[in-house]
Amino acid sequence: MKALKTKTLNLKDIEITDEFWKGRIDLAKDIIIPYQWDALNDQIPDAAPSHAIKNFEIAAGLSDGEFKGMVFQDSDVAKWLEAASYSLIYHPDKELEQTIDEVIELIGKAQQDDGYLNTYFTVKEPEKRWADISHGHELYCAGHMIEAAVAYYNATGKKSLIDIVCRYVDYIMTIIGPEQGKIQTYPGHPEIELALVRLYEVTQEQRYFELSRYFVEERGNQPSVFLEEETLGLGHQDKWFGLDYHQAHQPLNEQTTAEGHAVRAVYLYAGIADIVKYTQNKKWKIQLEKLWENVTQKRMYITGGIGSQGHGERFTLDYDLPNNVAYAETCASIGLVFWAQRMLQIEAKNDYADVLEKALYNGVLSGMSLDGKKYFYVNPLEVAPELTDYRHDHVHVESERVGWFGCACCPPNVARLLTSLGNYIYTQKSDTIYHHLYIGNKTNFTINKQNIVLQQKTTYPATGEVRITCFTENEVQMTLKLRKPKWSNSPSLKVNGELQEVVIDNGGYITMERKWRDNDTICLTFDMTPKVISSHPKVRENVGKVAIQRGPIVYCLEEKDNGGQLHSICINPKLPITEENDLQILGFPALTGSGVREVNDNDTLYREYREPELKQIKWKAIPYSFWGNRGKGEMAVWLRKI
Repeated sequence: MKALKTKTLNLKDIEITDEFWKGRIDLAKDIIIPYQWDALNDQIPDAAPSHAIKNFEIAAGLSDGEFKGMVFQDSDVAKWLEAASYSLIYHPDKELEQTIDEVIELIGKAQQDDGYLNTYFTVKEPEKRWADISHGHELYCAGHMIEAAVAYYNATGKKSLIDIVCRYVDYIMTIIGPEQGKIQTYPGHPEIELALVRLYEVTQEQRYFELSRYFVEERGNQPSVFLEEETLGLGHQDKWFGLDYHQAHQPLNEQTTAEGHAVRAVYLYAGIADIVKYTQNKKWKIQLEKLWENVTQKRMYITGGIGSQGHGERFTLDYDLPNNVAYAETCASIGLVFWAQRMLQIEAKNDYADVLEKALYNGVLSGMSLDGKKYFYVNPLEVAPELTDYRHDHVHVESERVGWFGCACCPPNVARLLTSLGNYIYTQKSDTIYHHLYIGNKTNFTINKQNIVLQQKTTYPATGEVRITCFTENEVQMTLKLRKPKWSNSPSLKVNGELQEVVIDNGGYITMERKWRDNDTICLTFDMTPKVISSHPKVRENVGKVAIQRGPIVYCLEEKDNGGQLHSICINPKLPITEENDLQILGFPALTGSGVREVNDNDTLYREYREPELKQIKWKAIPYSFWGNRGKGEMAVWLRKI
């Protein structure tokens, strides 16, 4: 194994002080994690039942009954465990830790004598173990349980769940692998690829890393092993669920476009990036760059949402990005964040961090209500409730967030991302520190055997000012690299009050190499003037339309502020857009501007064209991720222009 060049920091070394994000993390501690625990135990009135904890009790022989829920229901428990474990780092809580220990004890009792651990196949279909790897989610659930184990070990030092998952992985390696007599396959739903690398990092067991690499290198080899399985082998008639749905239609090193299920795809790409991080494999790095270009330049919404088609939760074609039937699953944006973070560990480029930030502030946050109790699975860019609630082709879209889902992958995924957010702010390479996200924090670094503390104070992106102070006992030579977002034209940089030349490296990072002393202070200022954005002309739904963005935040119009029939509003992109504080949401301003509304006083369905009557209006926009928190109503991101 080659030496790791770039590393992320230990979450315990990072204290998030940012008013906005600390509020989200505190919300996770106080509301989200307890609420989701109640949901897993079916104690939320009027919410879809989970039965997830009950399934483990049945598998452990502690309760009678039948398995209920999705084939991957175990993963909801694992993701909750992971989120709760991260929360313990920021907020030690003996009661929560005891609850986690009790769940781990239950999981241990549900584990079979040979090491197998999956409640669906233990309780419901024990005879079908490993018979449907393409859709059975056994390896997917194993991956999430591994990630939970690593998180809990890192938070507490306890190996109880680590021991359980190591026993499970050791069993898996007797069933699956390249050796004769084993199943030569790979996960239908990627996830364990990422998890195995994390398990390797904790245990230093090379065989876990090699299993992850095997899954990546085996994927897509033809003829596909999936065609021998019942689900695909009997001639599945729905073309949307063929081999490309699993990213298994051709060898992975030949794939240059993102195909199939969007969450599966970005989890897979994140797993490949983990392999590249440790091996510096140039072939896979180039492959990832091609896939990144395809996803972010041709198949991604302005909000960082991916996966435009509801049927199959999948990618379709380049520039096929409909707004009102967009799928843009919350988990897919989270997966995009995972992938972007790992690309930054390979090479620091502002393109990766910009997308990470875009998905985080827009595509992820929109998936949860401000109070942390309701969720969107799907994140459309346009909603008219009377259509959304009626039309069958909108059946996957909710016009309001809901308390829980029968398929509840997204809520605990949001929770585990929020509580591990510190992992996404920095990476370090020797004596160089890369700042990827501007989030208020206080973080400990070791540079040339010296302890350095960087304190970042900012209300970004509500404002464009970032202040970073260095605390060190002795003078230290190090390089700081601060991401220059691509939307930022001319940031201002000062060190100890003196204006500095902005030197930008090839990756788009402002570079400062010098000897740093105690109390040295950087002031970085970004111009947050709202911008009007257009899309590629091949995006049919957006022809003649524009969107509004301020910094990394995408805005939308809501019926609450602008009345209904938002499609009749046209904005004037040439006139100034102003910020208003009368509707501040968590510190973010509303935006207002001038436009017109088409007035129609004629009930005739079709008539000879004539210039429409236009009424001058003022429109108001709020951050897209905050829509739907003030009641049911219309919403639109892309707006007609005058």
